[in-house]
Amino acid sequence: MIPFAHDIADKALLEDGSVFAPRFDANGLVTAVVTDAADGALLMVAHMNAEALSRTLETGTAHYWSRSRQKLWKKGETSGNFQQVVEVLTDCDQDTVQLRVKVAGADATCHTGRRSCFYRTVSLVDGSAVLESNGSEPLFDPAEAYRSRS
Repeated sequence: MIPFAHDIADKALLEDGSVFAPRFDANGLVTAVVTDAADGALLMVAHMNAEALSRTLETGTAHYWSRSRQKLWKKGETSGNFQQVVEVLTDCDQDTVQLRVKVAGADATCHTGRRSCFYRTVSLVDGSAVLESNGSEPLFDPAEAYRSRS
């Protein structure tokens, strides 16, 4: 596993230096914003612990930390829609990373079968927030891709 630098107190060094020192939160996670390398579309937002970030950098395939399952997961391991990392960027204070990826398989990132996890628009209608589809349709059958494997 890659030993990441920690606790860089010098703001100038953190913001302008060459040392990658991801600032993991109290739960040991950093937010990962995932975009398509070709067209910049927002595909998903996930979380990474040090092991997920390390494996991503070492292998070039996106790995994340599942907060709901409390385990490491390699994106595409079940569905076949692997994310090959083209570039990893970090924000100014290094508490978020952006992964620019190429998606293999059905070119779908969302577990619902859609290309992006962001397939609904939030609108205010008569004082209530409602969701409306942006027309995105599933590119694969989630029931088939995620069926229990013996």
